[in-house]
Amino acid sequence: MRPNLAGIAKLGHSPAMQSNNRIFEDAARLAEGAMGTAVAFKREIEALVRAQLERILAGMDLVKRDEFEAAREMAVNARAEQERLEERVAALEAALADDGKAPKASPGEG
Repeated sequence: MRPNLAGIAKLGHSPAMQSNNRIFEDAARLAEGAMGTAVAFKREIEALVRAQLERILAGMDLVKRDEFEAAREMAVNARAEQERLEERVAALEAALADDGKAPKASPGEG
């Protein structure tokens, strides 16, 4: 017994069109699955690269940002203290020179 295709033809859906639609639907599902796989692959590659970079950086014995900032602040403070002491020494030397009590340089100094 053969199905009556007259009703399908009237609606504009021939068996060939249904076959084409199914092919497109299958292709769309395949593309969607491929995109999902590509996204998962991208995440996996990112995780591997991140782990590798962390391993490399850990082996380089790099300083952390907060430790660097603390050392930088100590250096700035030490420089300011040095400049303050240089000014104090210069003032004391000038005061000694004014009093005529400036020490004479020994032969080894200079």
